[in-house]
Amino acid sequence: MARRKREDEHDNHERWLVSYADFITLLFAFFVVMYALSSVNEGKYRILSDSMVSAFRNIPVNSVGQIPLVVPTPVPVQKASLASKTQEPVRQKQREKMRNIARDILEVMAPLVEQGKVRVLETSRGVTIEINDSILFAPGQALIQPPLARAMQSVAEMLVATDFPITIEGHTDDVPISNAQFPSNWELSAVRATTVLRLFTAAGIAPTRLTAIGYADTRPVEPNALADGRARNRRVSILIDSAIPEQATEVKLQGQESSPGAAPTEAPPVAVPAPQSAGAETANR
Repeated sequence: MARRKREDEHDNHERWLVSYADFITLLFAFFVVMYALSSVNEGKYRILSDSMVSAFRNIPVNSVGQIPLVVPTPVPVQKASLASKTQEPVRQKQREKMRNIARDILEVMAPLVEQGKVRVLETSRGVTIEINDSILFAPGQALIQPPLARAMQSVAEMLVATDFPITIEGHTDDVPISNAQFPSNWELSAVRATTVLRLFTAAGIAPTRLTAIGYADTRPVEPNALADGRARNRRVSILIDSAIPEQATEVKLQGQESSPGAAPTEAPPVAVPAPQSAGAETANR
Protein backbone atom coordinates (compact mmCIF):
# COMPACT_ATOMS: atom_id res chain seq x y z
CA MET A 1 0.00 0.00 0.00
CA ALA A 2 2.81 2.36 0.76
CA ARG A 3 4.31 1.74 -2.64
CA ARG A 4 1.01 2.52 -4.45
CA LYS A 5 0.62 5.63 -2.39
CA ARG A 6 4.05 6.81 -3.44
CA GLU A 7 3.14 6.22 -7.13
CA ASP A 8 -0.06 8.26 -6.77
CA GLU A 9 1.83 11.02 -5.18
CA HIS A 10 4.28 11.11 -8.07
CA ASP A 11 3.56 14.31 -10.09
CA ASN A 12 3.11 14.11 -13.91
CA HIS A 13 5.02 17.11 -15.25
CA GLU A 14 3.87 16.60 -18.87
CA ARG A 15 0.13 17.24 -18.43
CA TRP A 16 0.54 20.79 -19.79
CA LEU A 17 1.08 19.30 -23.24
CA VAL A 18 -2.61 18.38 -23.41
CA SER A 19 -3.74 21.96 -22.84
CA TYR A 20 -1.12 23.25 -25.24
CA ALA A 21 -2.25 20.84 -27.97
CA ASP A 22 -5.86 21.91 -27.46
CA PHE A 23 -4.86 25.57 -27.68
CA ILE A 24 -2.90 25.02 -30.91
CA THR A 25 -5.83 23.10 -32.41
CA LEU A 26 -8.29 25.88 -31.57
CA LEU A 27 -5.90 28.52 -32.90
CA PHE A 28 -5.52 26.61 -36.17
CA ALA A 29 -9.28 26.27 -36.47
CA PHE A 30 -9.67 30.01 -35.83
CA PHE A 31 -7.30 30.95 -38.66
CA VAL A 32 -8.95 28.47 -41.01
CA VAL A 33 -12.32 30.11 -40.35
CA MET A 34 -10.84 33.59 -40.85
CA TYR A 35 -9.31 32.52 -44.15
CA ALA A 36 -12.59 30.99 -45.26
CA LEU A 37 -14.44 34.22 -44.48
CA SER A 38 -11.90 36.33 -46.37
CA SER A 39 -12.16 34.15 -49.52
CA VAL A 40 -15.76 34.57 -50.71
CA ASN A 41 -16.91 32.20 -53.38
CA GLU A 42 -18.68 34.49 -55.80
CA GLY A 43 -20.77 31.72 -57.29
CA LYS A 44 -22.04 30.48 -53.94
CA TYR A 45 -22.59 34.04 -52.77
CA ARG A 46 -24.69 34.79 -55.84
CA ILE A 47 -26.73 31.61 -55.29
CA LEU A 48 -27.33 32.64 -51.68
CA SER A 49 -28.27 36.17 -52.72
CA ASP A 50 -30.63 34.97 -55.44
CA SER A 51 -32.21 32.49 -53.04
CA MET A 52 -32.90 35.20 -50.49
CA VAL A 53 -34.34 37.51 -53.16
CA SER A 54 -36.55 34.70 -54.41
CA ALA A 55 -37.73 33.90 -50.90
CA PHE A 56 -38.69 37.48 -50.18
CA ARG A 57 -40.41 37.81 -53.54
CA ASN A 58 -42.31 34.57 -53.01
CA ILE A 59 -40.99 32.99 -56.19
CA PRO A 60 -41.86 29.26 -56.53
CA VAL A 61 -39.01 26.85 -55.87
CA ASN A 62 -37.78 24.17 -58.23
CA SER A 63 -38.82 20.52 -58.19
CA VAL A 64 -36.21 19.57 -55.59
CA GLY A 65 -37.60 22.21 -53.25
CA GLN A 66 -34.28 23.25 -51.82
CA ILE A 67 -32.88 26.17 -53.78
CA PRO A 68 -35.31 28.58 -55.44
CA LEU A 69 -34.83 29.00 -59.14
CA VAL A 70 -34.15 32.59 -60.14
CA VAL A 71 -34.59 33.30 -63.80
CA PRO A 72 -32.45 36.32 -64.67
CA THR A 73 -34.20 39.08 -66.54
CA PRO A 74 -32.81 39.20 -70.05
CA VAL A 75 -31.03 42.43 -70.84
CA PRO A 76 -32.53 43.95 -73.98
CA VAL A 77 -29.99 44.22 -76.74
CA GLN A 78 -29.95 47.67 -78.23
CA LYS A 79 -30.55 47.43 -81.91
CA ALA A 80 -30.89 50.08 -84.51
CA SER A 81 -34.55 50.84 -85.01
CA LEU A 82 -36.16 50.10 -88.32
CA ALA A 83 -36.93 53.78 -88.78
CA SER A 84 -33.26 54.67 -88.31
CA LYS A 85 -32.23 52.11 -90.93
CA THR A 86 -34.79 53.36 -93.40
CA GLN A 87 -33.77 56.98 -92.83
CA GLU A 88 -30.05 56.39 -93.40
CA PRO A 89 -30.34 56.38 -97.22
CA VAL A 90 -32.42 59.56 -96.96
CA ARG A 91 -29.75 61.20 -94.81
CA GLN A 92 -27.03 60.17 -97.22
CA LYS A 93 -28.98 61.64 -100.10
CA GLN A 94 -29.56 64.86 -98.18
CA ARG A 95 -25.87 65.18 -97.32
CA GLU A 96 -25.04 64.93 -101.01
CA LYS A 97 -27.61 67.62 -101.75
CA MET A 98 -26.06 69.81 -99.06
CA ARG A 99 -22.63 69.50 -100.66
CA ASN A 100 -24.05 70.47 -104.03
CA ILE A 101 -25.81 73.47 -102.49
CA ALA A 102 -22.59 74.55 -100.76
CA ARG A 103 -20.69 74.36 -104.07
CA ASP A 104 -23.35 76.37 -105.88
CA ILE A 105 -23.37 79.05 -103.19
CA LEU A 106 -19.58 79.30 -103.34
CA GLU A 107 -19.79 79.91 -107.07
CA VAL A 108 -22.38 82.67 -106.63
CA MET A 109 -20.53 84.30 -103.72
CA ALA A 110 -16.99 83.63 -104.98
CA PRO A 111 -15.83 87.29 -105.09
CA LEU A 112 -17.16 88.00 -101.60
CA VAL A 113 -15.71 84.74 -100.26
CA GLU A 114 -12.30 85.74 -101.58
CA GLN A 115 -12.63 89.08 -99.79
CA GLY A 116 -13.48 87.35 -96.53
CA LYS A 117 -16.93 88.95 -96.38
CA VAL A 118 -18.83 85.69 -96.83
CA ARG A 119 -18.15 82.25 -95.38
CA VAL A 120 -19.88 79.02 -96.38
CA LEU A 121 -19.79 76.41 -93.63
CA GLU A 122 -20.92 72.78 -93.78
CA THR A 123 -22.06 71.50 -90.38
CA SER A 124 -23.93 68.50 -89.01
CA ARG A 125 -27.17 70.45 -89.41
CA GLY A 126 -26.60 71.50 -92.99
CA VAL A 127 -25.04 74.48 -94.76
CA THR A 128 -24.59 77.92 -93.17
CA ILE A 129 -23.94 81.09 -95.16
CA GLU A 130 -22.32 83.68 -92.88
CA ILE A 131 -22.44 87.21 -94.33
CA ASN A 132 -20.72 90.22 -92.80
CA ASP A 133 -23.34 92.90 -92.26
CA SER A 134 -21.05 95.66 -93.55
CA ILE A 135 -21.77 94.53 -97.13
CA LEU A 136 -25.45 93.80 -96.48
CA PHE A 137 -26.56 96.87 -94.55
CA ALA A 138 -25.43 100.42 -93.97
CA PRO A 139 -24.51 101.26 -90.33
CA GLY A 140 -27.65 101.27 -88.19
CA GLN A 141 -29.86 100.34 -91.16
CA ALA A 142 -31.91 97.27 -92.13
CA LEU A 143 -32.20 97.85 -95.87
CA ILE A 144 -30.13 95.51 -98.07
CA GLN A 145 -27.63 97.46 -100.12
CA PRO A 146 -28.17 97.13 -103.92
CA PRO A 147 -24.80 95.51 -104.79
CA LEU A 148 -25.43 92.58 -102.49
CA ALA A 149 -29.16 92.41 -103.14
CA ARG A 150 -28.44 90.88 -106.56
CA ALA A 151 -26.19 88.21 -105.05
CA MET A 152 -28.79 87.42 -102.40
CA GLN A 153 -31.42 87.19 -105.12
CA SER A 154 -29.29 84.60 -106.94
CA VAL A 155 -28.93 82.56 -103.75
CA ALA A 156 -32.67 82.72 -103.14
CA GLU A 157 -33.46 81.59 -106.69
CA MET A 158 -31.10 78.68 -106.27
CA LEU A 159 -32.82 77.62 -103.01
CA VAL A 160 -36.33 77.78 -104.50
CA ALA A 161 -35.91 74.31 -106.03
CA THR A 162 -34.96 72.75 -102.68
CA ASP A 163 -37.28 71.77 -99.85
CA PHE A 164 -35.00 72.30 -96.85
CA PRO A 165 -36.03 74.61 -93.97
CA ILE A 166 -34.13 77.89 -93.89
CA THR A 167 -33.36 79.86 -90.73
CA ILE A 168 -32.10 83.43 -91.02
CA GLU A 169 -30.27 84.79 -87.97
CA GLY A 170 -29.39 88.41 -87.28
CA HIS A 171 -26.42 89.22 -85.02
CA THR A 172 -24.89 92.48 -83.74
CA ASP A 173 -21.95 93.49 -81.58
CA ASP A 174 -22.30 94.67 -77.99
CA VAL A 175 -22.35 98.39 -78.78
CA PRO A 176 -25.86 99.53 -77.78
CA ILE A 177 -28.19 101.32 -80.15
CA SER A 178 -31.26 103.31 -79.17
CA ASN A 179 -33.43 105.42 -81.47
CA ALA A 180 -37.00 105.65 -82.68
CA GLN A 181 -36.57 102.79 -85.16
CA PHE A 182 -34.44 100.40 -83.11
CA PRO A 183 -34.72 100.74 -79.33
CA SER A 184 -32.05 98.07 -78.89
CA ASN A 185 -29.87 95.57 -80.74
CA TRP A 186 -32.68 93.03 -80.46
CA GLU A 187 -34.91 94.99 -82.81
CA LEU A 188 -32.03 95.76 -85.17
CA SER A 189 -30.96 92.12 -85.48
CA ALA A 190 -34.55 90.89 -85.83
CA VAL A 191 -35.48 93.39 -88.55
CA ARG A 192 -32.31 92.63 -90.50
CA ALA A 193 -33.09 88.92 -90.41
CA THR A 194 -36.68 89.61 -91.46
CA THR A 195 -35.50 91.81 -94.33
CA VAL A 196 -33.53 88.89 -95.77
CA LEU A 197 -36.56 86.66 -95.18
CA ARG A 198 -38.76 89.00 -97.20
CA LEU A 199 -36.25 88.96 -100.06
CA PHE A 200 -36.34 85.15 -100.08
CA THR A 201 -40.13 85.15 -100.00
CA ALA A 202 -40.25 87.54 -102.95
CA ALA A 203 -37.92 85.21 -104.85
CA GLY A 204 -40.44 82.38 -104.55
CA ILE A 205 -39.35 80.45 -101.46
CA ALA A 206 -42.38 79.17 -99.53
CA PRO A 207 -42.90 81.16 -96.31
CA THR A 208 -43.47 77.90 -94.40
CA ARG A 209 -39.79 77.05 -94.96
CA LEU A 210 -38.49 80.32 -93.55
CA THR A 211 -37.73 81.45 -90.00
CA ALA A 212 -36.20 84.76 -88.91
CA ILE A 213 -34.44 85.11 -85.55
CA GLY A 214 -32.76 88.09 -83.92
CA TYR A 215 -29.99 87.24 -81.47
CA ALA A 216 -28.63 90.75 -80.89
CA ASP A 217 -25.15 90.40 -79.30
CA THR A 218 -25.87 87.18 -77.37
CA ARG A 219 -23.97 84.81 -79.70
CA PRO A 220 -20.63 86.38 -80.59
CA VAL A 221 -18.06 84.41 -82.55
CA GLU A 222 -15.21 86.74 -81.54
CA PRO A 223 -14.54 88.87 -78.43
CA ASN A 224 -16.05 92.34 -78.68
CA ALA A 225 -13.01 93.97 -77.07
CA LEU A 226 -11.44 94.89 -80.44
CA ALA A 227 -12.87 96.49 -83.55
CA ASP A 228 -12.09 93.43 -85.68
CA GLY A 229 -14.00 91.21 -83.28
CA ARG A 230 -17.02 93.50 -83.27
CA ALA A 231 -17.00 93.61 -87.07
CA ARG A 232 -16.89 89.81 -87.16
CA ASN A 233 -19.86 89.57 -84.81
CA ARG A 234 -22.03 91.88 -86.91
CA ARG A 235 -23.35 89.31 -89.34
CA VAL A 236 -26.34 87.57 -90.87
CA SER A 237 -26.31 83.76 -90.90
CA ILE A 238 -28.49 81.74 -93.27
CA LEU A 239 -28.84 78.13 -92.14
CA ILE A 240 -30.11 75.61 -94.68
CA ASP A 241 -31.24 72.81 -92.37
CA SER A 242 -30.92 69.22 -93.60
CA ALA A 243 -32.26 67.58 -90.41
CA ILE A 244 -35.08 65.09 -90.85
CA PRO A 245 -38.06 66.11 -88.70
CA GLU A 246 -38.74 63.61 -85.94
CA GLN A 247 -42.10 62.40 -84.73
CA ALA A 248 -42.94 63.94 -81.39
CA THR A 249 -44.42 62.10 -78.42
CA GLU A 250 -46.74 64.03 -76.15
CA VAL A 251 -45.75 64.02 -72.49
CA LYS A 252 -48.82 63.38 -70.35
CA LEU A 253 -49.57 63.56 -66.64
CA GLN A 254 -48.78 60.63 -64.38
CA GLY A 255 -51.24 57.83 -64.94
CA GLN A 256 -51.96 58.78 -68.53
CA GLU A 257 -50.54 56.89 -71.45
CA SER A 258 -48.22 58.70 -73.82
CA SER A 259 -49.19 58.42 -77.43
CA PRO A 260 -47.15 59.49 -80.44
CA GLY A 261 -48.52 62.43 -82.29
CA ALA A 262 -47.65 64.67 -85.11
CA ALA A 263 -44.67 66.89 -84.55
CA PRO A 264 -45.77 70.37 -83.59
CA THR A 265 -45.07 72.93 -86.22
CA GLU A 266 -43.82 76.36 -85.40
CA ALA A 267 -45.81 79.29 -86.59
CA PRO A 268 -44.17 81.08 -89.50
CA PRO A 269 -42.35 84.25 -88.49
CA VAL A 270 -44.21 87.48 -88.85
CA ALA A 271 -42.48 89.69 -91.36
CA VAL A 272 -41.57 92.97 -89.75
CA PRO A 273 -41.61 95.77 -92.34
CA ALA A 274 -38.17 97.08 -93.01
CA PRO A 275 -37.70 100.72 -92.06
CA GLN A 276 -37.89 103.16 -94.92
CA SER A 277 -35.68 105.85 -93.45
CA ALA A 278 -32.86 105.97 -90.97
CA GLY A 279 -32.46 108.23 -87.99
CA ALA A 280 -29.41 109.00 -85.97
CA GLU A 281 -27.60 105.68 -85.52
CA THR A 282 -24.67 104.47 -83.56
CA ALA A 283 -21.59 104.18 -85.74
CA ASN A 284 -20.36 100.81 -87.01
CA ARG A 285 -23.65 98.96 -86.55
